[in-house]
Amino acid sequence: MNMATKDWLHVTRGDAPLVVSIPHAGTIIPSDVEARLVSPWLARKDADWWLGELYAFADALDATVVRTGISRTVIDVNRDPSGVSLYPGQATTALCPVDTFDGEPLYQTGQEPDADEIAKRRIAFFDPYHATLEAELDRLLALHGKVVLYDAHSIRSRAPRLFDGELPQFNVGTNSGAACAPDLTRRIEAACDATSLPRVTDGRFKGGWITRHYGQPEHGVHGVQMELACRGYIDEPPVLTSETWPTPYAPARAASLRAALTDVLKACLAFAQA
Repeated sequence: MNMATKDWLHVTRGDAPLVVSIPHAGTIIPSDVEARLVSPWLARKDADWWLGELYAFADALDATVVRTGISRTVIDVNRDPSGVSLYPGQATTALCPVDTFDGEPLYQTGQEPDADEIAKRRIAFFDPYHATLEAELDRLLALHGKVVLYDAHSIRSRAPRLFDGELPQFNVGTNSGAACAPDLTRRIEAACDATSLPRVTDGRFKGGWITRHYGQPEHGVHGVQMELACRGYIDEPPVLTSETWPTPYAPARAASLRAALTDVLKACLAFAQA
């Protein structure tokens, strides 16, 4: 069942013990924020492009999908709301980012959000997203006693400020094993490794705040993040400009990756139903 709890917050409700969270595919930026930005394109550059399209098959698995249409530039619902860095000592973006993955400033000089504005954005967007996510997890826990929370992400294959070289296709994050049972990790790894595509577990991306906060296997919620390299489903131009990025969703290019991701989500279901 599809629901729009707000014009920017969308839930597809299923009854299987699987919740797919899509926190970074949004592109909506309120006009009062957009007026202060260096460039609307720059503010959307780091979106997890086309993940709604890529994971559209999740409905057929009776999974619940929770996604926000709000751009991560407005507020990043996958960051610790206290402001604590998820990756101390490494480049990352904040709860309300002021620069891109490449270090480019997002706001005109002196127009960055202050503490009061950040608090208002949290109330308006961050809190409703997590209230919805928590409600769906609680509903499915009551039905099944065990639920997998699969946090879906993607990023450019190369982002030198964030990581060296080319990112593997599949980047599984389990908060170094704390967010889910080892058996779930093994099942997901096996589904990825059945392809010829490279995979790493708890490498550069160990899971964001969603995986770390909700992944409490001792209480029945097993959290895992999947960070995909974009090249698996869209073309990545050598130079990113407003004319070259984002490239359109490419169904033919994405077909083999979608098949692999279908097996990944089926592995999550098999674990939860075991």
